[in-house]
Amino acid sequence: MPLYDYKCQVHGVFQELAPLAEAASPGQCPQCGSVSPRVILIAPALLDMAPGRREAFATNERSREAPVVSTAASRDQQHGRGCGCEQPSPRKSQVIYLPDGSKVFPSQRPWMISH
Repeated sequence: MPLYDYKCQVHGVFQELAPLAEAASPGQCPQCGSVSPRVILIAPALLDMAPGRREAFATNERSREAPVVSTAASRDQQHGRGCGCEQPSPRKSQVIYLPDGSKVFPSQRPWMISH
């Protein structure tokens, strides 16, 4: 059950646990028992969010308003640093071909079925 904020006219803001089905319902003030409306003081879970996740959410919001469109000109440009799409792979392949044409990956996943 989430924790919701309510505001009593006399005693101010208080918090109360309530099921999601009762999210829009008013709560009772614990001091005077009066019916108090629910208020939203801060956006939920924003303070607990990790900085990397918060940045990802901000990036998604920006891309909704101005999405990056793939064009022929944008595909012809060099990629950013560390892309590696035009550099040869520094690692040597660890595939061993057997006489019958099958492949073996000695240090890879033994449960993997090759093509």
